[in-house]
Amino acid sequence: MADLRIRAGATRSPQRGGGHSAALSLVTLLSALLTCGVRCAESDKPSNIILVLVDDQDVQIGGMTPMKKAKAYIGDEGATFVNSFTVTPLCCPSRSSILTGRYPHNHEVRNNSLNGNCSSLQWQKGPEAEAFPTYLNKLKYQTFFSGKYLNQYGSKAAGSVGHIPPGWDQWHALVGNSQYYNYTLSANGKEEKHGDSYEDDYLTDLILNRSLHFLDDRSPQHPFFLMLSPPACHSPWTAAPQYQKEFKDVQAPRDGSFNKPGKDKHWLLRQPPNPMPNSSITFLDNAYRKRWQTLLSVDDMVEKLVKKLDSIKELNNTYIFYTSDNGYHTGQFSLPIDKRQLYEFDIRIPLMVRGPGIKAKQAPVLNIDLAPTILDIAGVNLSSVNVDGQSFLAPSLRNGTARPYFLVEYTGEGQPTSDPTCPKLGPGVSQCFPDCVCEDAYNNTYACVRTLDSKMNMQYCEFADSESYVEVYNLTSDPHQLENIVKKVDPSILQIMNQRLIKLQSCVSDSCRDYNVLFLLRVKISAVFLSHTRLASLVSLLLFFKGATCKLSVMAFLYLSIKSLQ
Repeated sequence: MADLRIRAGATRSPQRGGGHSAALSLVTLLSALLTCGVRCAESDKPSNIILVLVDDQDVQIGGMTPMKKAKAYIGDEGATFVNSFTVTPLCCPSRSSILTGRYPHNHEVRNNSLNGNCSSLQWQKGPEAEAFPTYLNKLKYQTFFSGKYLNQYGSKAAGSVGHIPPGWDQWHALVGNSQYYNYTLSANGKEEKHGDSYEDDYLTDLILNRSLHFLDDRSPQHPFFLMLSPPACHSPWTAAPQYQKEFKDVQAPRDGSFNKPGKDKHWLLRQPPNPMPNSSITFLDNAYRKRWQTLLSVDDMVEKLVKKLDSIKELNNTYIFYTSDNGYHTGQFSLPIDKRQLYEFDIRIPLMVRGPGIKAKQAPVLNIDLAPTILDIAGVNLSSVNVDGQSFLAPSLRNGTARPYFLVEYTGEGQPTSDPTCPKLGPGVSQCFPDCVCEDAYNNTYACVRTLDSKMNMQYCEFADSESYVEVYNLTSDPHQLENIVKKVDPSILQIMNQRLIKLQSCVSDSCRDYNVLFLLRVKISAVFLSHTRLASLVSLLLFFKGATCKLSVMAFLYLSIKSLQ
């Protein structure tokens, strides 16, 4: 099975050079004209950009239902991406991927702890210094940040509030994890404490108000970039006073994998009691309602922001992105509440974009695509940027192709001592509930290949644990991932998926977008399902690749596979 250890980033692959300078010049000119046709359609000034990044908002279990204004002002006026994913289902590593456009194995932020590199000095000296705001700042974008940054930001070991990441002109960052009241901000490097007054301190509204002031004070001669990161809908789920009685009859959806046993899954999914006790269901229903209540203030934020852009005549020249860092679950596979798991409810995220040239795509879009897309809008030459993702800006994918599959990776968190609420599980677990259900563990460390195109909808995952556990799902026939089919799948398919996983886990920059032979394998996998023997399947694949440019490496791989059967 693939090595699940996090690999250090490497240098970018060398770019091709050589002759045909006239042809290359023409291609460059056409590319520039194409880019300007999108970015400069509304104005001679480069387009403005706004990114609204919410916290823990799902799409699979109804998380977008409260967002009527956001859907009207962004999704309906632009595009809603129905196959949008995070490459890691946890706040800090996901946000690090958004900022850098890189998979976690390349930015090396593994979880929410300082030991996991969250906002660490290593992060600050390396990936943070190359995050996309630094490029925007060099292009004279006026940059503004407000809200939650990274979970360990502002702690003493992470440089305290005086640390302002490069690239930001205005910096209003929350110290630590999401709060709505009684928090501390780094206000341009100065400590700013807040209390519990709704008018003065409610964080979602404060983020909005400061962004509106920034727009009033901006220079009209230069474009702007705003990143607004409200705490909703993360715990402690404190809604604004006017919304605390909303959705009183709403409960978590009972369909799909809700309250189902996690049989044939990793041990962490097998340990919750099933059916769930009534106390757990009451708790998660309450959390579900409160999450929606907090999102209503975000919905107001989007509306007021769009109206402000319209009033200052910048709306038609502004791209607005709306997304989340990860999904969420409330009762799926009898897990009460959290994220961190490999399943669709935790890795699918909302993504709506409004702006010139944006078109919805059925192909997967990842959170590592946000950085290159934003830089593409700003006019940055993406070949000069070290990113794993690709721009999804129309009219074409300018630094990649439609991806047939992608990587999801996560490094579990645990405690060195037993959790007092669940001593029977021993050390190594975390995020435990009073009824002894733990949502994470050191060995909840996995890597997955998620395949999604017109021919296949499949997920293959390997765990770094003592069992070398593998989970495989056919999401066409089993969209809720109820049945792990690893024992039913032809072994040669598992070998193919394993090879894809090895490739993706070691990819850097360009190689993360180079599917090459592994892209073609998807055409043959369905046929392999129908083969009577593994040997016949391998011969079939060998014949298929007879004329491929990389036939030697493919034949070597298949030869070793055949030898393993003897």
